[in-house]
Amino acid sequence: MYIQIRSVAATVAFALLAACSGGDGGDATTSSFTSTVTVPGAPTIGAATAGNASASIAFTAPASNGGATITAYTATCSASGQTTRTGSGTASPIAVSTLTNATAYACSVTATNSAGTSAASASVNVTPVAATTGTTSTASVLCPYSISTPVTLGNGTTLTSTASWTCSGTTRALSGNAIPNHTTGIFPNTGNPNTISAQVISFSATTAPVLSTTSSTGSPTVGYALNSVKFEPGTAGTCASTVTAASQCNLANGAGGTWRVEALGQTAFDFGVDSNFAHVQPTGEYHYHGIPIGMLTNDNNTGQKMTLVGWANDGFPVYARYGYTDPTSASSAIKTIRGSYVLDTVPDSGRPSVTIAALGAFTTDWNYSAGSGDLDDCNGRTGVTPEFPAGIYHYYLTDTYPYQPRCRKGS
Repeated sequence: MYIQIRSVAATVAFALLAACSGGDGGDATTSSFTSTVTVPGAPTIGAATAGNASASIAFTAPASNGGATITAYTATCSASGQTTRTGSGTASPIAVSTLTNATAYACSVTATNSAGTSAASASVNVTPVAATTGTTSTASVLCPYSISTPVTLGNGTTLTSTASWTCSGTTRALSGNAIPNHTTGIFPNTGNPNTISAQVISFSATTAPVLSTTSSTGSPTVGYALNSVKFEPGTAGTCASTVTAASQCNLANGAGGTWRVEALGQTAFDFGVDSNFAHVQPTGEYHYHGIPIGMLTNDNNTGQKMTLVGWANDGFPVYARYGYTDPTSASSAIKTIRGSYVLDTVPDSGRPSVTIAALGAFTTDWNYSAGSGDLDDCNGRTGVTPEFPAGIYHYYLTDTYPYQPRCRKGS
């Protein structure tokens, strides 16, 4: 018996000849099959994130790689009257540079393996935009602004929500009591033992914010809503690496653990948040961890529109949930804005077991991935808004992680 292996181009044929008993003059049987490598299927296009003379194009791999490893992806962006630009890489997203700002491009992605290049994906539109530089004045927007509104809380108590914003020079100042101007959940509750009470809120930010080229972290408070309730994405809850049950984690003051627990997007830990993604600190201060749904309801925001809900520490405005599809065009469709963070697929070393807390429960389970959503690492972007038709850098509160900004862009 012998085996003969023969290769021609991408086709491999096998023949097996088996001699009859005695080995001479017997019948032989030939068995063959053919395996052919083809080009991959087309990738599935995702979101396109505008940059300064650039765009980041997200996509997912094709269902079929054609029988061979995909070695490269190429994003191609074209616009009428402009030079077609490309970018390449081995994974999503792909950056395309040297684009012309304020010009609408159509971008698609192809995949390449040893047999060749796939058909192009569907296209996605993006308009590159130059980053805001220098100083942008916000003093003419909602300043002065004040509310004094009786509100019945979830436990039946009626309090008055007060907030007053005034501007002087280049400073926007807030005084208020942190009582929201909308109904709340019931507090105390099983996940939150604290009762809402009036606070003394004093906050100020510049009316001349300057966009930096770097991201910075600082106060855990992002800023304040127009109703004087603070935006605070993080929690004091932590777990040690050695815990064997969620109940062993400290959700009150962070003592004894290095793994920071998220308030939203997980089910292992109950922080008692209400429908406004808010709860109450031991001091009695009600605060938002996500989108203040009650504020959107008060604004009759049922038709999807951009809504200014507050101001960040660095002076830039904060919007909730909705934004323009094209950040440079107020005539483009309104859509739900998504953050650009992705969930780990493998737990970090030393992390408490996923049987105790599934991926997503800890801050370090999430990582920024440019182009996977609509926003930058600080949950913001530069573009036009109803209050700033010439464009400004602005933050978003989103339904997806990080829910609120985890860093600042203002210098």
